[in-house]
Amino acid sequence: MRALRQIAIIFPFFGLVACGDSSGPSVSTVTKIDAPTTLTIPAPAKKRIGFVMKTLTNPFFIEMEKGARRAEKELGIELLVKTAAQETSIEQQIQIVEDLITAKVDAIVIAPGDSQRLVPVLKKAEDVGIKLVNIDNRLDATVIKQAGIQAIPFVSVDNEKAAYASAKFIVDHAAQGSEAAILEGIRSADNARQRMEGAKRAFTEGKAVKLVASESANWKIDEGYSVTKQLFAMHPDIKLLFAANDMMALGALKFLQETKRSQVKVAAYDALDEAVVEVKAGRLAVTVDQQAAEQGFQGVMLATRLLKGDSVPALMLIDTRLITAATGN
Repeated sequence: MRALRQIAIIFPFFGLVACGDSSGPSVSTVTKIDAPTTLTIPAPAKKRIGFVMKTLTNPFFIEMEKGARRAEKELGIELLVKTAAQETSIEQQIQIVEDLITAKVDAIVIAPGDSQRLVPVLKKAEDVGIKLVNIDNRLDATVIKQAGIQAIPFVSVDNEKAAYASAKFIVDHAAQGSEAAILEGIRSADNARQRMEGAKRAFTEGKAVKLVASESANWKIDEGYSVTKQLFAMHPDIKLLFAANDMMALGALKFLQETKRSQVKVAAYDALDEAVVEVKAGRLAVTVDQQAAEQGFQGVMLATRLLKGDSVPALMLIDTRLITAATGN
C-alpha cells in the first residue's frame, strides 16, 4: 500500500513536467492588442482666390500684387494671379474670369480694365457661388444693378479728390493766363473719369488758368508721348499738364524734354519709382501715392472675410498723399 501511494504521487509530477514540455501546444492567456492606428485627418483645403489685374506692364500693378501676396502668406490661402497683356485688353480679362469660373475658385478679386464690360462675366461667377471683390477701378453701379448682381465690396482711393490735389499743386504756382491740358486714362474706366473730373475742377477753379484740352492717352506711355505732341501742335502755349497716371506723364515728359519745354509744369498720379525719380530731379512737379500694395492686400482680406460669412464694408478707401520735391518719397 505504501508503494502504491508513492506511485500515485510520482505520476502527477510527471504529468506536470509533460505539460511544460516545449514540444507541446502553447496556450497564451493574454490576447495580443495591436498598436492603435494613428488617424490622419487631412488638412482642410486652402481657399483659392483669383486675383485679376489689368496688366503687369505698369509697375503700379506689380506693387498691387505684392500686397496681395502678403495677404496670401498671412491668411494661408492660395492666390491665383492673372493679368491681361495691356490695360486695354478687356476681352482678355473677360476670358481670365471665365477660366477662373471653370477652375472653381472660391473668390475673385478684380481690378477691371472697364467698368461695364466685365459685369456680365462677373454675374456668371456670382451665380455659381464665387465671392467677388472689386479693387482699384470701380464697376458701374447701375450696370451691376441691372445685371442683378448683389453689391460688390470696393477697395480703392478717392480718385477725384487726389487728382484735384495733384492738379491744384501746379495751379497754385501758375502765372496769370496759363493754359492747361489733361491726359485722361481709358474713358470707360470709372477711375479715369474721376481723375479727369478732379483735375478739371482744379483747373477751372484757378482764376489764372484756362483749360484748353482734355484727351485720352489710354494709360500708356507711348500714347502719353504722342497725344502730348498733338496737344502742343494745337495749343503751343500750354504751361500746365495733368496726366491721370504716371505712365502717360513719363511719355509726356519725354516729349517735353525733346522739345526743350522745361517751363511746362506736369502733375501726375501713382507714385511709380520712375515718377518719383522725375520728381526729385525737378522734371515732374507732383504725383500721387495711392498705396497700390495696400489696395491689393485689403482686397484679398475682404474676399477671405466674405468666404467666412463675415459682413464687410461696401466701400473701403485707402489714404493718398502727394509726392513733391519737398516731401521726398
